Amino acid sequence: MTIDSRLDDDPEMPDLTTSRFHRMRGTLGPGLITGASDDDPSGIATYSQAGAQYGYALTWTMLFTFPLMAAAQIVSARIGRTTGHGISGILQRHYPNWILAWIVLLLLFANTINLAADLGAMADATGLLIGAPRWLLVLVYGAFCITLQIFMQYKRYVAVLKWLTLSLFAYFATVLVVQVDWGLFLTRLVVPEIRWETGYLTTIVAVFGTTISPYLFFWQAAEEVEDFQLHPRRIDLITAPDQGRSALHRIGVDTIAGMAFSNLVSLAIIVTTAATLHASGITNIETSAQAAEALRPIAGSFAFALFTLGIVGTGLLAVPVLAGSAAYALGEARAWPMGLSLKPGDAQAFYGTIAAATLVGMGLCFVPVSPIKALFWAAVVNGVVAVPLMGLMMHMAARPDIMGRFAVRGPLLVLGSVATAVMAAATTAMVWTAF
Repeated sequence: MTIDSRLDDDPEMPDLTTSRFHRMRGTLGPGLITGASDDDPSGIATYSQAGAQYGYALTWTMLFTFPLMAAAQIVSARIGRTTGHGISGILQRHYPNWILAWIVLLLLFANTINLAADLGAMADATGLLIGAPRWLLVLVYGAFCITLQIFMQYKRYVAVLKWLTLSLFAYFATVLVVQVDWGLFLTRLVVPEIRWETGYLTTIVAVFGTTISPYLFFWQAAEEVEDFQLHPRRIDLITAPDQGRSALHRIGVDTIAGMAFSNLVSLAIIVTTAATLHASGITNIETSAQAAEALRPIAGSFAFALFTLGIVGTGLLAVPVLAGSAAYALGEARAWPMGLSLKPGDAQAFYGTIAAATLVGMGLCFVPVSPIKALFWAAVVNGVVAVPLMGLMMHMAARPDIMGRFAVRGPLLVLGSVATAVMAAATTAMVWTAF
């Protein structure tokens, strides 16, 4: 393939003779993958627990978080596309080292727990379908995800991730085969129900933390930079401001579509478990696989199979994103050669971090810790970590010395700041009610 023919696939500089479908497929990239990976198995467990324990009461959180999540992700994408650096790269260049160190350390901690929860959930779900040993499935999935990131050509790797997003449609199908109280659902969707109870507020923080997660910021910003290799004519907007209009339009379309897809899937999971588990008196869910198993006698084998296959598909999408975002964060902080477009021999430390994070996650699958406690508190940690990180993102995005003429202003900055304030308020409420 020649360079010119590769450029024709760039949705920022499209060949108008290509079909609208082809151009739209090219437009959906980092934002779609980021949004879909947000509905990982640990997220599925958090949403399942929310639905099982509180019924439809927390469905409003999905409607409420959508604009906040979209704004935060658009800001992170614009940072990467404008500067040519990821979040860690900007922190390393413009902020004190102790801030960078703490943010990266907390991200690695939360991502590793999430990796363990996701690999374990994938193994448990597959075990329900085929009866294979859990330890073997953890090893197989971990090895597959490591191999996918290290040895697959970047362009093909991105294509695989895009196709894996289709697995999330399983949850839309599940909603169609269960008995939903549509009147109660629509009421709770638009009329928030607030309970000043520690468990309820902690669940809200967990839902927010798994919906607006730090690793998503690092991943999308880094993928915007990574795509410079996929589309060679793209240059950071500081250097090539004439590319700004088309670039920012693409980022907006891609990210809003990805976040809408993500939140609709999350909503489908809450509705499914509310309509089945909560309605049947099952209010305590340990894992996403347990949620799937509990569905079988209530909603039937078809709903069980759909829910289970969705866990596996989203896990295959999320595990590489979790390991990759950790490697991007650490790699930029340490100024390593890095990027999935590089060969393993040219970025040994970067790929070593991907492998190490996944291997540690695999190891944690064999530690006798309650899965629901690990993944649920990982979501809470994500919520807590997101607050200072989002504050820093809004600050750096508004700085002309970092973003040039593309410094974020107006409604986007306001919405991103509101998202930060909401996360801070939810976290504060959780801590306040705990004491």
